[in-house]
Amino acid sequence: MAKPAGEQTPRDGAGSVDPAEIARFSAMAAEWWDPAGKFRPLHKFNPVRLGYIRAHVGAHYGLDARARHPFQGLRFLDIGCGGGLLAEPMARLGADVTAADASEENIKTASVHAAEQGLAIDYRCTTAEALAGQGETFDVILNMEVIEHVADRDMFLKDCAQMVRPGGLMFVATLNRTLKAHALAIVGAEYVLGWLPRGTHDWKKFVTVEEMEAGLAAAGLEVREIAGVGYNPLFDSWSLSEDTDVNYMVLAERAKN
Repeated sequence: MAKPAGEQTPRDGAGSVDPAEIARFSAMAAEWWDPAGKFRPLHKFNPVRLGYIRAHVGAHYGLDARARHPFQGLRFLDIGCGGGLLAEPMARLGADVTAADASEENIKTASVHAAEQGLAIDYRCTTAEALAGQGETFDVILNMEVIEHVADRDMFLKDCAQMVRPGGLMFVATLNRTLKAHALAIVGAEYVLGWLPRGTHDWKKFVTVEEMEAGLAAAGLEVREIAGVGYNPLFDSWSLSEDTDVNYMVLAERAKN
């Protein structure tokens, strides 16, 4: 799935931000909330992400799933937030949400939409590097469909992991670098079905499960679960799967001490 890389400004001239990626998604910013527009696949994908996040955050923190605002008291970061498709549901669930993106156009779109919905979300046109440098910390970090768009994957993971509080969680979602992913996520989604603009993804930036596990471990986080996400064309729907060959999500945790 496609999401703009809300990452990073250069560190001594070698940060993980990819200006071409930022420019590409900035040009589409106004379409974030159109369920039939260029981000239609992400709208279809969103319920699976939301359900996965809600279930695991609730179980981890022992929250009351029946509560109207079960995430109240938890501080979330949605890094590479795009138009706010994840930030808004988290805010509705009661979380104190900071949402960051390197695209000013994305932040403008997200801020206006949140205001229209009466939601208080701390939107910032900034980067993981900058937030980490400011000493920001969070109970939960949402790092969803971002890492395959950054220029320096390992630095990006370390900057994000640095902000996870002891005992906190980070969710990462991305695409596996397999021939199957190339066939479905690039050839199929971009060139055959036209779900996404051509050039949205660069297969070389996809992240294997092994690379993800190693990167998170090096960043000081322990992987708790890896779940595949599959698409059913008959029902035009996404669901959790044991198949991680194309899309997958990772739940990682920082030790309490």
